[in-house]
Amino acid sequence: MRIEGVPASAGYAEGPLFELDRPAGVYASKASSAEETLSLEAAIGKAVSRLVAMVGTADSDAAGILEFHIAMLEDDALSRPAFASIASGKTADAAWRQALDAEIAGYDASDQDYFRARAADLRDIRDQVLRALTEDGDSTAPAGAILCGEDIAPTRFLETDWSHGGGIALKAGSTASHVAMLARSRGVPMVVGLREPLTAGAGMALLDAEHGTIVLAPSPTEIGSFRQASSSFAARQGKAQTFLARPAATKRGTAVRVQVNIADPRDVDAIDIATCDGVGLMRTEFLFGKTLPDEETQYRAYRKVLEWAGEKPVTIRTVDAGGDKPVPGFTVEEGNPFLGLRGIRLSLARLDIFRVQIRALLRAAPHGNLKVMFPMIATSEEYERAAALFAEERAALAARGVAHKMPPLGIMVEVPSVAIAPEAFAGVAFFSIGSNDLTQYVMAAARDNAAVAHLNSVRHPAVLRLIGAVAAFGQENGIPVSLCGDAGGDPASIPSLLEAGLRDLSVAPAQLAMAKAAIADVPV
Repeated sequence: MRIEGVPASAGYAEGPLFELDRPAGVYASKASSAEETLSLEAAIGKAVSRLVAMVGTADSDAAGILEFHIAMLEDDALSRPAFASIASGKTADAAWRQALDAEIAGYDASDQDYFRARAADLRDIRDQVLRALTEDGDSTAPAGAILCGEDIAPTRFLETDWSHGGGIALKAGSTASHVAMLARSRGVPMVVGLREPLTAGAGMALLDAEHGTIVLAPSPTEIGSFRQASSSFAARQGKAQTFLARPAATKRGTAVRVQVNIADPRDVDAIDIATCDGVGLMRTEFLFGKTLPDEETQYRAYRKVLEWAGEKPVTIRTVDAGGDKPVPGFTVEEGNPFLGLRGIRLSLARLDIFRVQIRALLRAAPHGNLKVMFPMIATSEEYERAAALFAEERAALAARGVAHKMPPLGIMVEVPSVAIAPEAFAGVAFFSIGSNDLTQYVMAAARDNAAVAHLNSVRHPAVLRLIGAVAAFGQENGIPVSLCGDAGGDPASIPSLLEAGLRDLSVAPAQLAMAKAAIADVPV
């Protein structure tokens, strides 16, 4: 039986199915409300300790997810209803489940994809504590298993030993979820949006996460074809490694710059600068966690990456908070956060925070080849206001005798208004196309919703036409144009992007080799 889905992380896995949606273990009730209270407090503490231990070995993307969960568990507002229920006679497990299920129901009922996606985080938090309450040790998947269910929690992914293979097959899920990003960075095969549910009783399964299918109870012929496809994929991956140290070029010898996207200064520790042409996107949201970062903290983070890159460019994006990236004390709750006060709009509304980041960037600029870009620009006035703030802070630093340098200032092309009328932005230093947001806005299809994943494609003619128009405008006017969204590292999308006129892509570090190999196959 073959079931179709949506590829979220390319690869192949062959193994037994393991159900994620297993019932929790049995909780042993206590003799009094006081003991129930202590039991829940201990379970929350145990869950937090487990998460803290995982943070210590996690990379920047995973650490950010885990730290969010820790902050939620340490927030009294989340647990207060559960303790109130215990006081009225409920057991700790029932009280915790009831309180969290009520929160989850509120998020699930939202008409916004962002809030529905956050419900998965709350389910993870709920189950972490329930596991601690029941001491459920029978939840470890066998080596090489294909984890199946409605969805998977980020902590469950991080706790799984993937060194012996395995994969993920989900009825729901999203190609833009936290777990999907983690799976791609670690090379774990993953398929989401399966058209039919899976059950562990199906036994052995074949997961083709390159094309988005899973085969249950396969025949010998299906097994043979699957293994042949898997071997071919592995061979292509091995061949791609030979391109890693070379400059990227097409079949005709057309040079293509390939830079990397990073989310944390620690990311560069595992990257050989010789394998890339610089940093096409350094996100700064990692700095804006439990507390807002001061100027020195930001300066040190930016300087580290600039010194690592040497003469190669490092494009740092000013904080892109809002949308699917809430920041306590900074962002605001909105009915439609993707179309609300996010990116540069939020920075211009909170100048007290934005000026701190600007000063840190100006001070870091002398330590390397810095470029700065503004996210979610929709009008030329937004760019001009942001650029004026840089000029003001530069003058203030000069008056104080503080070492600094004005970097080139560019913009993200992710709002259709910019892609449709780039001539309004002829004064910017560069364009960087954010394919994730541009595609979802053009196609009116949320990038974190599996139900409309088939619509959310950068290869749609409408999206490619806009990308081509921006590339052409840049070439005609001497304005560099790059692309830093997920599409830049997708071998299936790279030919279309180069045919649209792009010659500068920025990809996740794990995608460098495959991206360069894909470029070498393009005939332009």
